Amino acid sequence: MREMRTAPAIVGDSTGEVARLHRGQRLFILIGSLGPFGFLPASGTCAVAGVGIPLFYWTQFWPGPYRVLAACALTAASVAVHHIGDRILGQKDSRLLVWDEVAGYMVAVALLPFNWPVAIAAFLIERVLDIVKVWPARWIERTWPGGWGVVGDDVVAGLYTYAAVRLLLWAGA
Repeated sequence: MREMRTAPAIVGDSTGEVARLHRGQRLFILIGSLGPFGFLPASGTCAVAGVGIPLFYWTQFWPGPYRVLAACALTAASVAVHHIGDRILGQKDSRLLVWDEVAGYMVAVALLPFNWPVAIAAFLIERVLDIVKVWPARWIERTWPGGWGVVGDDVVAGLYTYAAVRLLLWAGA
């Protein structure tokens, strides 16, 4: 029988949960963590700041329907990433996987005009709403299976964020 060698863990994996995986699984988790973001403290917040806000800036030049399609595609990909990644890690909603956070932010900003006050307001509101889990987010997270529940609560936070930022823009804030 051939001896299996264990490759070194991904840098920053202090918990060791990635070290036990084979190379293909580690690569998948690295993609699911958006590189280093999933391994940082406050991984979801870091991912939105490091990936979500730049995506919002980059997509500002796209027509609205394309931004909505991009947010929907990212959300669908997030469901798959979290479903597979959580199964690999043996967890539900592993903090290493952060696509759900970016998808929630992109849902929030898909139809908003880009400027820095809007980007930052959406960032702050979405993070608070994602942490607080306003109804039905917590219910979705607990009852929907696999990646659907993991990403569903972030989509709810994104929709509430969109409404809150629209209200702020309407009020002239």
